[in-house]
Order: sequence, then structure tokens, then C-alpha cells
Amino acid sequence: MSEAVLTLNPSELESQKLHAFLLGAIGPRPIAFASTLDADGNPNLAPFSFFNVFSSRPPVLIFSPSRRVRDNSLKHTLENVGDVPEVVINTVSYDMVQQMSLASTDYPKGVNEFDKAGFTMLPSLKVKPFRVAESPAQFECRVIEIKPLGREGGAGNLVFCEVITMHLRRDILGPNGLPDPLRQDLVARMGGNWYSRANPGLFEVPKPLASLGIGIDAIPEAIRLSPVLTGNDLGMLGNVQHLPSPEEVQAFVHSGNLIRQLLETKDKGLIHRRAQDYLAQNDVSSAWKILLAAQDQAIRTQ
Repeated sequence: MSEAVLTLNPSELESQKLHAFLLGAIGPRPIAFASTLDADGNPNLAPFSFFNVFSSRPPVLIFSPSRRVRDNSLKHTLENVGDVPEVVINTVSYDMVQQMSLASTDYPKGVNEFDKAGFTMLPSLKVKPFRVAESPAQFECRVIEIKPLGREGGAGNLVFCEVITMHLRRDILGPNGLPDPLRQDLVARMGGNWYSRANPGLFEVPKPLASLGIGIDAIPEAIRLSPVLTGNDLGMLGNVQHLPSPEEVQAFVHSGNLIRQLLETKDKGLIHRRAQDYLAQNDVSSAWKILLAAQDQAIRTQ
């Protein structure tokens, strides 16, 4: 077994240690800020990072209030959705993350976390639980299934939630009318006390759905095996539909003295780093052109 890899058997770890390893390694995880009511109509608000959207038709969200690791007790949210099978899933922005954290405090049953954390209770249209007015998006849901995954401390309970009404603050919508990630500034959970903020780390990766990329296997070997270009670099190069034509490559070479001077050095490392710079600027076309120009040059000098 490689000393560079720690290999663990979950069955040999105590629950708290296993919990820490799983949550520390899998992230960032989106946060479901779940608003529920107990059988007596008392509001409850709690965040859960075992959460995501799993279907759009029907629209289904799933979150998991796990059994408490420390004493195997059930969380109030899980009890509530069993008694009143409705929930509002609210998203969490950076502007409200400290309040959200405060709401995660294990207050006694019946305590209103909206009040404790200073959130505004907004009446829902089709379900009984309240919405969080400060949340960028709020999803009114009907609970359609609760699936326990085990009976020990740390065992999840999948709560299947069918979205019946969505509310999106207009200030998070972009020019296309859809939620804009930059305007939402969402946060996500990592391990321990750590969170991740979306905005500073946002970047785009074009989806290869509308067209077929040539694939990394189609990249010439001298480029594919480059000690400079990373897997991400090769992924971008392999996502083009076709390579630039010889005429396009020649036009690029003659477009500036600096490009010609770099190619004249015949320094493969420098040339590949320049291609890497183009890729960092999302200019895949120029990256391909300088790489192909260098390759053509190498072939001619053989």
C-alpha cells in the first residue's frame, strides 16, 4: 500500500471519526435551510448539508437529517416532517451565514430559531411552514417520502421533498432571467467549522453537450504528454470540435513578432507555458494555434 495514501475501512472506525473523515473529504456541500412545524404548530429552522436537487420533473429535493452521532437521538426537523409532512427549503447566502450557524444550535424543542437567529418569518403560499425572507431562494415542498438509512448514530434519513412553489428574489436573477451565481453568493459546508463561499471561487466550464469534443486521445502525443500542460489544460484542448486549419495557424504565427520570436526559440517548455497562459484566459483557439505551429516547426526540422 502506498505511503502517500491513507486507506481506511469504515467498519473499523468509530462513528465520530468516520463522520469527520466523510464530511472533511466530501465538499463543498450545498445547504438546505429547512423550515418546519411541529405537531403543535411551533416553527423550527435548521441547516443540513446532506442536500441536493435530484429531479426537475417532478421537481424533487432531498435532504438528510441524520441521527445525532453523540447519542443516536432524532433531530427536531426529522420529527416535524413526520408529524407535518411539509417543509420550506431556503438557500443560504454569505450575508446570512453567521445567522444560519446560530440557528444550528441545538435549542430545546419548541424554541423558534427564526427568533433566536434574527430571521424574518415569511408566510408561505401553499404549505404551513414559514419561509426565510432573507434567503435568496425559497422552495415550498410537500414531503413525499422519508427513507431511514439505518438505526445507529450518524445514520441518515432521506427526506424526499416535492417542490410545489418556488420563490426567487429578483435581485439574484441575471439578464437571462435565471438565477445568477454571482448575485446569489451562496455558501456551502466543508468539514469541521469550515465553509466555502461561491463567489471568490466561481469559474465557468463549457458543457460538452451541444457538440462533440475531439477528446484528449485525439491530441497529438507531443502535446498530450507535455510535462507542462495539466489535465485541466488537456481537457480544454480536447473539448474543441475541430483543430485550427493550417491557414489559420499560419495567420496566427504572422500576426505578431512576439509569437514568431517565441517559436524561433524552439523551447518546448516556454511554448507550452504560453499555450497554458492562453488557456488560463479561456482562449483555447490561440493555445491550439501556437501548439500546432510549434509541432509543425519540429516536424520540418527533423
